[in-house]
Amino acid sequence: MKRRRLPFLLTAVAIVALMPVSVAGQDQSAASDGWTAPATPWGDPDLQGIWDFRTITPMERPAELAGKAILTAEEAADFEARENRRLNRDLVDPETGGAIYPPASQGGVVPYNEFWYDRGNSLVEDRRTSLIVDPPDGRIPPLTAEAAERTAARSAYLRDHPADSWHDRSLGDRCIVGFNAGPPMVPSAYNNNVQLLQTPDHVVILNEMVHNARIVPLDGRPHGTVRQWVGDSRAHWEDTTLVVETRGFGDLVAFRGGATANLSVVERFTLAGADSLSYEFTLEDPETWTRPWTALVPMKRTPGPMFEYACHEGNYAMDGILGGARAEERAAAEAGSSRSR
Repeated sequence: MKRRRLPFLLTAVAIVALMPVSVAGQDQSAASDGWTAPATPWGDPDLQGIWDFRTITPMERPAELAGKAILTAEEAADFEARENRRLNRDLVDPETGGAIYPPASQGGVVPYNEFWYDRGNSLVEDRRTSLIVDPPDGRIPPLTAEAAERTAARSAYLRDHPADSWHDRSLGDRCIVGFNAGPPMVPSAYNNNVQLLQTPDHVVILNEMVHNARIVPLDGRPHGTVRQWVGDSRAHWEDTTLVVETRGFGDLVAFRGGATANLSVVERFTLAGADSLSYEFTLEDPETWTRPWTALVPMKRTPGPMFEYACHEGNYAMDGILGGARAEERAAAEAGSSRSR
C-alpha cells in the first residue's frame, strides 16, 4: 500500500481558498451553538473540505440486534470492545482462521497487520446499530428471484473458476476502483476520506481511495450515454442539500449485492454543523432488490491532508494469481493422471 502526497489536479481547486459567506436566502439566525452555515461567494452552501467517514457501525444491523435500532451507552461500549477485537488483524491465528479469514489449510491469508487499518474504533454518535435507516429493520432488502439466481450462479462459477482470467477477479483486485470510493461511499478498512471541491457549475468528489475524482456537472445537462465504472453523475441543489444522481454504470458494478448496470444511486450531502456533514444515499435496482434502500453516514471534518492511494498491488499480483491458478490446475491434472495408471 504505497502512498505519496496528492497534488491538486484541477486549477478550479483554487476556489477552496475563497472565504465563505452566508448562504443566500437562508435563515441567518444563529444556531444554538452560535454556528451559521457558510456559503460560497456565488451563494451555494459551502461543503468544501476534507471529510472523514470512518466508523465500525455495520452497514446492516447484526442478527443478534434485530429489533434494536439504538444501543444504550453501556451496550455501545460493549459492542465496540467486541467488534474492535474481532476486527484486529494482529489477533487472527492464521492456522485456525476466524470470523474474517479461513484457516491457512483452506488458503486463508492475513494480507496486512493491524498497523495498516484505519477503520475507526467507534459507532456513529447516535449509537445506531446499522448505517441503513430504511428499511426500518436496518437490513438490505431481499434479492429478487432473478437476482438470487444470478448471484448464486456467479458464486458457483467463481468457486470452480476463481482465476481463469483477470475478468474473474474483482474490480478492487484489479485496482480499477476503490472498495469504498463509491458511489455510494461506504466506511471500510482504510482511506475513509473524501474531499469536496466546488465551482459555480461543478462539484468534485475526490476520494482518497484510489484517488478517484468524480467531476459532477451542476448545470442541468442530461446524463451521458457512455457507461462508466463509477456511473455518470449529475447534481443539483434542493434548498441547502447537494443531491447527486448517478446512473449509467458498466456491466460490472463496484458494489456488493450483485447490483446490475441499471443501478441508480442518489446521494445527499447536507451540512449539519461547522464540522459535520450528513451523507445519505439511496440505492434502487429493481433487477436486484425488492425495494430501494437508504443508509445514513455521518462525516466529520478533518484537516487532512489527503494522500494518494496508488493502487498497484492487484496489477503486480495478477501474474501471480493467474500463474498460481495454472500451477494448481497442472498439479491436479498430474495427480489425476497418476491415479489413473
